[in-house]
Amino acid sequence: MNVEQPLTTPRLQAQLQHWLAEDLGRGDLTAPALSGRRAQASWIAKQEGVFCGGSLALQLFRLLDPKLEAECLVPDGAAVQSGDTLLRLDGQATALVGAERTALNLAMRLSGIATATAALVRELQGSGVRLADTRKTTPGLRELEKYAVRMGGGVNHRLGLDDAAMLKENHLAWAGGVEAAIAAVRASAPWPARVIVEAETEQEASKAVTAGADAVLLDEFTPEQLISLVPRLRQLAVERAGSGAVVLEASGIQPGDLRAFAATGIDLISTSAPVTRSRWLDLSMRFAPAGR
Repeated sequence: MNVEQPLTTPRLQAQLQHWLAEDLGRGDLTAPALSGRRAQASWIAKQEGVFCGGSLALQLFRLLDPKLEAECLVPDGAAVQSGDTLLRLDGQATALVGAERTALNLAMRLSGIATATAALVRELQGSGVRLADTRKTTPGLRELEKYAVRMGGGVNHRLGLDDAAMLKENHLAWAGGVEAAIAAVRASAPWPARVIVEAETEQEASKAVTAGADAVLLDEFTPEQLISLVPRLRQLAVERAGSGAVVLEASGIQPGDLRAFAATGIDLISTSAPVTRSRWLDLSMRFAPAGR
């Protein structure tokens, strides 16, 4: 279980405010019925899965009620069973009602991603191969969806184009080949930046390693191809000038084939499935009056 806390950057705070405003609009028309009243509420899991988003939910409620008394009973990244109590809230009734839908939507989405990630990570358990995400994320939600992947036991690939240079088919064609593309990036990128080359053929993969790529993304290869290719690429990395280390990553893999690919000697499997194919984890918020 990963208990890392979510980010609390000013940009994220602005996003939370924006999402609340989207639902509240010009104001909750039911608010007059609740004005001046306090209430208690709890969050309940209605499915088995991995919870994610509790800390963010509390931030949303506190935007409407800074004096909210709340307790997160289950940390992000924890496995939950149907019927488990996740959060307890005590505050202004208008705030609990006003932030309910936004907070639940966010947590259900992130919990679904964490749950799907955890299921795939279990398939790789004991292999030493890590599961990574991709840049196929919902616009505006990338930071949080990648956080959910970490909570499910996965690792993050690039957050954006400025994290590492990944040279794909179009880069290699337009730059004049693998060597020219890597040389151009090396000449201008900060020295800690990694250069990754996406290879679709064994020849491209070999050229990438020889040219000094830090990592090679092996796209649409079969396990049978990788079993023979991976040792050759590692030997090329040893023979080239400089570091002999190269990270070998496989992509374009169906979730059911994870074990076969993990047995090929690669370091990393990247997939968009936890983000693009996951279902929301069903959570509910139950209310109880707490007087005035």
